[in-house]
Amino acid sequence: MSTNNFNFAPFLIPQPMITFIACLAALIIGYFTYGKFVERFFGVSSARPTPAKRLADGVDYQEMKPWRIFIIQFLNIAGLGPIFGAILGAAYGPVAYIWIVVGCIFMGAAHDFFSGMLSVRNDGMSLPDMVGKYLGSGVKKFLVVFSAFILIAVGVSFVTGPADLLHTLTGWDKRIWLYIVFAYYIVATLLPVDKIIGKLYPIFGAVLLFMAIAIAGALLVKGFSGDLQLTELTADSFRNFHTNPETNILIPMLFVVISCGAISGFHSTQSPIMARCITDEKYGRPIFYGAMIAEGIVAMIWATAAIAYFGGPEGLNAAADAGKTPAIMVDEICQSWLGQVGAVIAILGVVVCPITSGDTAFRSLRLTIGDALKFNQKPMRNRLIIAVPIFVVAFILCKVDFSTIWKYVGIGNQVLATVVLWTAAAYLVHNRKNHLIMSIPATFLTFVCVCYFMIAPYNVGGLFLPATVSYLTGTAAALGLFIFFLIRARKIRPGRA
Repeated sequence: MSTNNFNFAPFLIPQPMITFIACLAALIIGYFTYGKFVERFFGVSSARPTPAKRLADGVDYQEMKPWRIFIIQFLNIAGLGPIFGAILGAAYGPVAYIWIVVGCIFMGAAHDFFSGMLSVRNDGMSLPDMVGKYLGSGVKKFLVVFSAFILIAVGVSFVTGPADLLHTLTGWDKRIWLYIVFAYYIVATLLPVDKIIGKLYPIFGAVLLFMAIAIAGALLVKGFSGDLQLTELTADSFRNFHTNPETNILIPMLFVVISCGAISGFHSTQSPIMARCITDEKYGRPIFYGAMIAEGIVAMIWATAAIAYFGGPEGLNAAADAGKTPAIMVDEICQSWLGQVGAVIAILGVVVCPITSGDTAFRSLRLTIGDALKFNQKPMRNRLIIAVPIFVVAFILCKVDFSTIWKYVGIGNQVLATVVLWTAAAYLVHNRKNHLIMSIPATFLTFVCVCYFMIAPYNVGGLFLPATVSYLTGTAAALGLFIFFLIRARKIRPGRA
């Protein structure tokens, strides 16, 4: 048989699949390469007893199996963020893939690893105390208030969201669902971490992972068969596809719209919860770095699915302009590609995923306030003293239009992440290690945050200055902070921390 007549097509990757497959491969390779580098650079040691072993209290400091901790950490940080955020980010076009992959490997996963492992090294310390140790008491005080706002915002939003959807699906009064979701949050916040969260999260995790894997499978099957044409990342597609590019400016908007899936400061508020349950430091990379890589994969899948399903970024923008929200898009994609089973999965995912972030947001807030007040959280009475006021405030906020406050949560995530990156850089200085792997990402994210506050449209609360002025100011602020850090780093006394 002549090789000239042999058809090699079945063995070749169709052109429209290259970017998607390459990005997924890059994320996986990043875990085994850069993730390993970060682990060794940090100096993980199985010889160090973890807080779960030294400070076990049967409530928050509780030994758990690594696979269970991974699932809980994944759901704590994920929720609907890497789905809805990725879909919104995909409106900017395939350029979003670069941010998901590069941001996740070199910034987000490293951010999550350091926030988790620094907590492990400091007796399961909550985020504000951890930041205060390395950046000073002034930053700590700011972060107690700032992280409390982020956590209460996430918690309240993830009460009303599921309640609204369940009301639509069942016809029950929204207030009934509001009470049910609140009741679950109260129980999950107060009980030992292994009683509710530890038992339910494996089930919830299976829903989210199956949802992503099934959509990825549909993408691959339809892509290889030619039923879908996936938009490639090329020189021509390396641009802003958003229908309103004057308002939705690629830089810095993309880096804020896609936080979960690339880097999100909310994750650093969740990592201490699991830092109190790890039995060996060697599990830090799969649990903290690995969970973020898994979130990046989920974000990559849904960004690609949204672009492919609607016939490209132009079609995705047209669907959004026609009133289709990310929740509607998820439901439509699942029903179309996965049938009735997909519809059930979509409903479960859209209801369950935010709940898994909401309950741990309230739990993290309890721990943060308890640590700030040096209040022992082992007795139920003490937990109630902190939790009751939290839920009273949250219940009041549920009756208010929270959409305005929620608009600030995206940039709030990135401000929080910036502080944590600078904290990790300071930790490295304390331990006589090169800080650049964390200070360079911190400098970049400082630029993003400053630009966002200056260039954001009025409806987000920014100053709406010309792009050139905003970029110059952002660059000056980022470089200025980097130089200030270098000066302060010379004054830091090295030592084990």
